[in-house]
Amino acid sequence: MTLTGRNIFFKAGIGFCAVFLFIAVVASSIVMPVYSMMDEDTPRPTGVFQVFVSRLLENNYFSVHTSVILAVLFSLIGTILIYYFFEQTLAHEILYVYLFTLSFSIEASRLIVPLHLIYDVPPLYLLMASRVLLFGRYFGIFALFAASVCAAGLKIQQTRNPMLIITAAALIITLGVPIDTQTWDTSLNMIVGYTSMFRFIEAVILVTSVISFMVASYTRSSREYIFIGLGALFVMIGRNILLDGDNWSSPVPGILLLAAGTWFICSRLHKINLWL
Repeated sequence: MTLTGRNIFFKAGIGFCAVFLFIAVVASSIVMPVYSMMDEDTPRPTGVFQVFVSRLLENNYFSVHTSVILAVLFSLIGTILIYYFFEQTLAHEILYVYLFTLSFSIEASRLIVPLHLIYDVPPLYLLMASRVLLFGRYFGIFALFAASVCAAGLKIQQTRNPMLIITAAALIITLGVPIDTQTWDTSLNMIVGYTSMFRFIEAVILVTSVISFMVASYTRSSREYIFIGLGALFVMIGRNILLDGDNWSSPVPGILLLAAGTWFICSRLHKINLWL
């Protein structure tokens, strides 16, 4: 992909994020009164962070809503800043970091759960929204992995090849996993099958991404990739906190770690490519 073509893609992505932010804002004005009336017997998330925190704090749907809005805002602001700082900089890894950042806009799909309680949305739409959400999450994970592999030294001649692989892998998972449209947890995520297995796969991919960035510091003889690997670790932790949390301990730490990690990755990539 040429620099011009990539920048056009970046602009289109910013528009995509803006649409989802608009949807989230409009939905917010409708669903906020519903949270105080939602069922208290709803199961809680099973994320690593959430398992410990749930023993100390009760769930709060307003905190979940805040996390959703922060995720969508992060996506829009992040894509704008990446475009601004890398408009004239050809860094192969930044496209995949951009796709990872872009994927957070789809978190707005979670708001279909409270909308369903108001408008009695058909189960088909709940299923579609859930699969879109799953696709966005796994596409983002695979994009971050692609960025780390690219940094570690994999020669990618055509951008479309890894893009197709990322898309196909995310689609296979999204379309293959069973989803219960009648049950959701307190983080507004539908209950899906094979949860433990997919959480393990997700953890392996994210940890491998961190390790690959560390390997890049050796193969490319640049200490900057150590900081990028550290940023990927922050991103991994912040992402899990923000997406799985169901109380007020999640939004602020989650978004701060996610933003700090993304800044580490992008600032160091920018510094490395300024010398090329």
